[in-house]
Amino acid sequence: MPKHAYHGRLSVVVPVKNEQDNVEPLVHEIAAALGGLAAFEIIYVNDGSTDSTQVRLEALKSEFPMLRVIRHRVSCGQSRAVTTGVMAARHEWVATLDGDGQNDPADIPALLEKLADPAQPANLELLAGWRARRQDTAVRRLSSRVANAVRARLLRDNTPDTGCGLKVFARESFLQLPNFDHMHRFLPALVMRNGGAVVSVPVHHRPRERGVSKYGVHNRLWVGIVDLFGVAWLQRRVRLPQIEPDSDF
Repeated sequence: MPKHAYHGRLSVVVPVKNEQDNVEPLVHEIAAALGGLAAFEIIYVNDGSTDSTQVRLEALKSEFPMLRVIRHRVSCGQSRAVTTGVMAARHEWVATLDGDGQNDPADIPALLEKLADPAQPANLELLAGWRARRQDTAVRRLSSRVANAVRARLLRDNTPDTGCGLKVFARESFLQLPNFDHMHRFLPALVMRNGGAVVSVPVHHRPRERGVSKYGVHNRLWVGIVDLFGVAWLQRRVRLPQIEPDSDF
Protein backbone atom coordinates (compact mmCIF):
# COMPACT_ATOMS: atom_id res chain seq x y z
CA MET A 1 0.00 0.00 0.00
CA PRO A 2 1.29 3.52 -0.76
CA LYS A 3 2.78 5.38 2.18
CA HIS A 4 -0.03 7.94 2.04
CA ALA A 5 -3.18 6.14 0.90
CA TYR A 6 -5.98 8.18 -0.64
CA HIS A 7 -9.46 7.43 0.69
CA GLY A 8 -11.61 9.90 -1.23
CA ARG A 9 -11.22 12.74 1.29
CA LEU A 10 -9.60 16.03 0.37
CA SER A 11 -8.81 19.43 1.86
CA VAL A 12 -8.66 22.29 -0.65
CA VAL A 13 -6.49 25.22 0.43
CA VAL A 14 -6.88 28.57 -1.33
CA PRO A 15 -4.57 31.47 -0.31
CA VAL A 16 -6.01 34.89 -1.15
CA LYS A 17 -5.15 38.54 -0.77
CA ASN A 18 -7.53 41.21 -2.05
CA GLU A 19 -9.52 38.87 -4.28
CA GLN A 20 -13.02 40.02 -3.30
CA ASP A 21 -14.49 39.56 -6.78
CA ASN A 22 -13.05 36.08 -7.27
CA VAL A 23 -14.15 34.53 -3.99
CA GLU A 24 -17.77 33.65 -4.74
CA PRO A 25 -17.40 32.21 -8.27
CA LEU A 26 -14.38 30.11 -7.27
CA VAL A 27 -16.04 28.62 -4.18
CA HIS A 28 -19.02 27.64 -6.34
CA GLU A 29 -16.69 25.98 -8.86
CA ILE A 30 -14.75 24.06 -6.21
CA ALA A 31 -17.91 22.73 -4.59
CA ALA A 32 -19.33 21.67 -7.96
CA ALA A 33 -16.09 19.93 -9.01
CA LEU A 34 -15.73 17.91 -5.80
CA GLY A 35 -19.33 16.90 -5.20
CA GLY A 36 -18.54 13.25 -5.94
CA LEU A 37 -15.92 12.85 -3.19
CA ALA A 38 -16.54 10.98 0.05
CA ALA A 39 -15.69 14.15 1.98
CA PHE A 40 -14.00 17.47 1.30
CA GLU A 41 -13.44 20.84 2.89
CA ILE A 42 -12.50 24.22 1.44
CA ILE A 43 -10.04 26.28 3.47
CA TYR A 44 -9.56 29.89 2.44
CA VAL A 45 -6.59 31.65 4.00
CA ASN A 46 -7.10 35.39 3.85
CA ASP A 47 -3.57 36.76 3.87
CA GLY A 48 -4.17 40.25 5.28
CA SER A 49 -6.66 41.48 2.65
CA THR A 50 -7.66 45.13 2.84
CA ASP A 51 -10.73 44.87 0.59
CA SER A 52 -14.02 43.00 1.14
CA THR A 53 -12.55 39.51 0.75
CA GLN A 54 -13.25 38.55 4.38
CA VAL A 55 -16.83 39.84 4.33
CA ARG A 56 -17.63 37.91 1.17
CA LEU A 57 -16.07 34.72 2.50
CA GLU A 58 -18.05 34.91 5.73
CA ALA A 59 -21.25 35.44 3.73
CA LEU A 60 -20.63 32.18 1.83
CA LYS A 61 -20.42 29.97 4.93
CA SER A 62 -24.17 29.48 5.28
CA GLU A 63 -24.41 28.20 1.69
CA PHE A 64 -21.23 26.13 1.88
CA PRO A 65 -20.86 24.46 5.29
CA MET A 66 -17.62 22.83 4.16
CA LEU A 67 -16.01 26.29 3.85
CA ARG A 68 -13.56 27.34 6.55
CA VAL A 69 -11.92 30.77 6.65
CA ILE A 70 -8.63 31.62 8.37
CA ARG A 71 -7.39 35.20 8.42
CA HIS A 72 -3.84 36.50 8.83
CA ARG A 73 -3.88 39.81 10.68
CA VAL A 74 -1.13 41.09 8.37
CA SER A 75 0.08 39.67 5.07
CA CYS A 76 2.74 36.96 5.42
CA GLY A 77 2.99 35.94 1.76
CA GLN A 78 1.55 33.12 -0.32
CA SER A 79 3.81 30.35 0.99
CA ARG A 80 2.95 31.12 4.61
CA ALA A 81 -0.74 31.28 3.72
CA VAL A 82 -0.54 27.85 2.09
CA THR A 83 1.24 26.48 5.16
CA THR A 84 -1.41 27.90 7.48
CA GLY A 85 -4.09 26.16 5.44
CA VAL A 86 -2.24 22.84 5.30
CA MET A 87 -1.68 22.90 9.06
CA ALA A 88 -5.43 23.44 9.57
CA ALA A 89 -6.45 20.74 7.07
CA ARG A 90 -8.39 17.77 8.42
CA HIS A 91 -7.71 15.30 5.60
CA GLU A 92 -4.55 13.42 4.59
CA TRP A 93 -4.43 14.82 1.06
CA VAL A 94 -4.49 18.51 0.15
CA ALA A 95 -5.16 20.37 -3.09
CA THR A 96 -4.07 23.96 -3.55
CA LEU A 97 -5.48 26.53 -5.95
CA ASP A 98 -4.57 30.13 -6.66
CA GLY A 99 -7.35 32.45 -5.57
CA ASP A 100 -7.39 34.51 -8.77
CA GLY A 101 -9.57 32.06 -10.70
CA GLN A 102 -6.94 31.15 -13.29
CA ASN A 103 -6.71 27.54 -12.06
CA ASP A 104 -9.75 25.44 -13.02
CA PRO A 105 -11.15 23.43 -10.06
CA ALA A 106 -12.63 21.00 -12.61
CA ASP A 107 -9.06 19.71 -13.10
CA ILE A 108 -8.79 18.45 -9.52
CA PRO A 109 -10.62 15.15 -10.20
CA ALA A 110 -8.10 14.37 -12.97
CA LEU A 111 -5.25 14.74 -10.49
CA LEU A 112 -7.09 12.56 -7.98
CA GLU A 113 -7.56 9.87 -10.64
CA LYS A 114 -3.80 9.80 -11.13
CA LEU A 115 -3.37 9.60 -7.39
CA ALA A 116 -5.66 6.57 -7.13
CA ASP A 117 -4.01 4.80 -10.09
CA PRO A 118 -2.14 1.72 -8.75
CA ALA A 119 0.38 2.09 -11.59
CA GLN A 120 1.77 5.26 -9.99
CA PRO A 121 4.90 5.05 -7.80
CA ALA A 122 4.29 3.79 -4.26
CA ASN A 123 6.08 6.86 -2.92
CA LEU A 124 3.94 9.34 -4.88
CA GLU A 125 3.58 12.44 -2.70
CA LEU A 126 2.89 15.28 -5.12
CA LEU A 127 0.86 15.76 -8.30
CA ALA A 128 1.79 19.05 -9.95
CA GLY A 129 -0.43 20.87 -12.41
CA TRP A 130 1.21 21.65 -15.74
CA ARG A 131 -0.15 24.71 -17.56
CA ALA A 132 0.71 23.65 -21.09
CA ARG A 133 -1.09 26.70 -22.53
CA ARG A 134 -0.49 29.71 -20.29
CA GLN A 135 -3.12 32.45 -20.40
CA ASP A 136 -0.90 35.28 -19.18
CA THR A 137 0.76 38.41 -20.51
CA ALA A 138 3.89 38.06 -22.65
CA VAL A 139 6.03 39.46 -19.82
CA ARG A 140 4.76 36.90 -17.32
CA ARG A 141 5.20 34.04 -19.79
CA LEU A 142 8.76 35.16 -20.56
CA SER A 143 9.75 35.54 -16.91
CA SER A 144 8.31 32.10 -16.10
CA ARG A 145 10.07 30.52 -19.08
CA VAL A 146 13.45 31.92 -17.99
CA ALA A 147 12.92 30.95 -14.35
CA ASN A 148 11.78 27.43 -15.30
CA ALA A 149 14.80 26.90 -17.53
CA VAL A 150 17.25 28.01 -14.85
CA ARG A 151 15.44 26.00 -12.17
CA ALA A 152 15.35 22.80 -14.24
CA ARG A 153 19.06 23.06 -14.99
CA LEU A 154 20.06 23.74 -11.40
CA LEU A 155 17.63 21.58 -9.42
CA ARG A 156 16.94 18.78 -11.94
CA ASP A 157 13.43 18.36 -10.56
CA ASN A 158 12.05 17.00 -13.87
CA THR A 159 8.94 19.21 -13.55
CA PRO A 160 7.87 21.41 -16.48
CA ASP A 161 5.81 23.89 -14.42
CA THR A 162 6.54 24.32 -10.72
CA GLY A 163 4.72 27.67 -10.53
CA CYS A 164 1.23 26.29 -11.17
CA GLY A 165 -0.93 26.87 -8.09
CA LEU A 166 -2.92 23.69 -8.72
CA LYS A 167 -1.24 20.85 -6.84
CA VAL A 168 -2.31 17.79 -4.85
CA PHE A 169 0.00 16.49 -2.15
CA ALA A 170 0.19 14.47 1.05
CA ARG A 171 -0.34 16.74 4.05
CA GLU A 172 2.20 14.90 6.21
CA SER A 173 4.86 15.15 3.49
CA PHE A 174 4.32 18.90 3.07
CA LEU A 175 4.67 19.56 6.79
CA GLN A 176 8.05 17.79 6.81
CA LEU A 177 9.52 20.14 4.19
CA PRO A 178 11.75 23.14 4.93
CA ASN A 179 9.47 26.16 5.21
CA PHE A 180 10.52 29.54 3.83
CA ASP A 181 9.11 32.44 1.84
CA HIS A 182 8.37 31.42 -1.79
CA MET A 183 8.81 27.72 -0.95
CA HIS A 184 5.54 26.91 -2.76
CA ARG A 185 7.38 27.48 -6.06
CA PHE A 186 9.87 24.71 -5.28
CA LEU A 187 7.59 21.96 -3.96
CA PRO A 188 8.64 19.32 -6.54
CA ALA A 189 12.35 19.72 -5.76
CA LEU A 190 11.70 19.75 -2.01
CA VAL A 191 9.47 16.65 -2.14
CA MET A 192 12.04 14.79 -4.25
CA ARG A 193 14.76 15.86 -1.81
CA ASN A 194 12.84 14.00 0.91
CA GLY A 195 12.48 10.85 -1.20
CA GLY A 196 8.98 11.40 -2.59
CA ALA A 197 7.88 10.94 -6.19
CA VAL A 198 6.36 13.77 -8.24
CA VAL A 199 4.04 13.42 -11.25
CA SER A 200 3.07 16.32 -13.53
CA VAL A 201 -0.45 16.40 -14.96
CA PRO A 202 -1.58 18.76 -17.79
CA VAL A 203 -4.27 21.17 -16.58
CA HIS A 204 -6.19 24.12 -17.97
CA HIS A 205 -5.18 27.72 -17.36
CA ARG A 206 -7.63 30.59 -17.67
CA PRO A 207 -7.17 34.32 -18.19
CA ARG A 208 -7.62 36.48 -15.11
CA GLU A 209 -11.10 38.01 -15.40
CA ARG A 210 -11.29 39.95 -12.14
CA GLY A 211 -8.82 41.73 -9.87
CA VAL A 212 -5.15 42.59 -10.34
CA SER A 213 -2.14 40.28 -10.31
CA LYS A 214 0.16 40.52 -7.29
CA TYR A 215 3.24 39.44 -9.27
CA GLY A 216 5.53 41.06 -11.81
CA VAL A 217 9.04 40.55 -13.15
CA HIS A 218 10.70 41.72 -9.90
CA ASN A 219 8.90 39.41 -7.45
CA ARG A 220 8.41 36.49 -9.84
CA LEU A 221 11.66 36.19 -11.81
CA TRP A 222 14.52 37.77 -9.86
CA VAL A 223 13.38 36.73 -6.40
CA GLY A 224 12.75 33.19 -7.68
CA ILE A 225 16.24 32.92 -9.13
CA VAL A 226 17.80 34.02 -5.84
CA ASP A 227 15.76 31.39 -3.97
CA LEU A 228 17.00 28.70 -6.38
CA PHE A 229 20.46 28.80 -4.85
CA GLY A 230 19.02 28.23 -1.38
CA VAL A 231 17.05 25.19 -2.56
CA ALA A 232 20.12 23.85 -4.38
CA TRP A 233 22.07 24.20 -1.13
CA LEU A 234 19.39 22.16 0.68
CA GLN A 235 19.51 19.46 -1.99
CA ARG A 236 23.27 19.03 -1.66
CA ARG A 237 23.06 18.52 2.10
CA VAL A 238 20.34 15.90 2.41
CA ARG A 239 21.10 12.33 3.48
CA LEU A 240 18.34 9.74 2.92
CA PRO A 241 18.93 6.56 4.94
CA GLN A 242 18.06 3.12 3.61
CA ILE A 243 16.17 1.28 6.36
CA GLU A 244 16.89 -2.45 6.70
CA PRO A 245 13.80 -4.72 6.50
CA ASP A 246 14.37 -6.19 9.99
CA SER A 247 14.34 -2.78 11.67
CA ASP A 248 11.70 -1.88 14.29
CA PHE A 249 10.62 1.21 12.35
